[in-house]
Amino acid sequence: MTNLQGKVALVTGGSRGAGRGIALELAKAGAYVYITGRNAGMPQEGQARTLEGVLAEIRRSGGDGAVIRCDHTNDSETEAVIRQISAEQGRLDILVNNVWGGNTLPIGNEPFWEQPVQHWDHMFTAGVRAQLMTNYYAVPLMRREGAGAGKLIIHTTFWDEYKYTGNFYYDLSKNALVRMAYGLSLEVAADGIAVIPVSPGWMRTELVLDSFGTDEEHWQEEEGLQTTESTAYIGRAVAALAADPEVISMTGTPQKVGDLARKYGFTDTDGRQVPAYRIS
Repeated sequence: MTNLQGKVALVTGGSRGAGRGIALELAKAGAYVYITGRNAGMPQEGQARTLEGVLAEIRRSGGDGAVIRCDHTNDSETEAVIRQISAEQGRLDILVNNVWGGNTLPIGNEPFWEQPVQHWDHMFTAGVRAQLMTNYYAVPLMRREGAGAGKLIIHTTFWDEYKYTGNFYYDLSKNALVRMAYGLSLEVAADGIAVIPVSPGWMRTELVLDSFGTDEEHWQEEEGLQTTESTAYIGRAVAALAADPEVISMTGTPQKVGDLARKYGFTDTDGRQVPAYRIS
């Protein structure tokens, strides 16, 4: 699939997890993908993924892109990312706001007054605010070509009909991202820019796989991972949205990856169409 040929995309937090999956799938669909994050350099044996490692994967799959090391809690570094994309490409068609620092501490279900208040800084400063500031600098570049340009902004989040997630800080921050996308969708509607919060299910991120002592090649041997989905699944959802000429009709409305799989007809890497995640 090269239906995104000629498009320029930016995926923040692209070295691992959902960001990596999205970057790879956008590149496979033909987009030139910029990926940002703090993990630079080629990964060594046994180390976590890095930006350059993901770029190497992109190129092995026939795609192309570039890496920009960026700490998105530093506004000047975020601004520099957009300035570089503007200088090199003169445009930005797809923005995936995926940067997230909220998993620095274990996310438990204790009452919030028993939780460390550092959750606020990790989830809001390195999550919600980091995504807001990326929008702040990127939207003027995305608006440059005027109305009807068919641009797309994605916020990766979690949403299940506003059901409570069980962790006060996590619930508050993820719903803040949903509301951010809604408000922004109204402000850029006249420019033809769709803004969509996308909610995956239980993904087999590197952290999840490590917690089970397995990897992506052997996860099916673990009974507890049978209902999970790969990070490519959300990547395919984002690529499908970016290629949809009618995507503006969905702007501002949260979308679950499993529902998008049914709508667009894609499957996960193992051939399953994993249902949308629901809080029981």
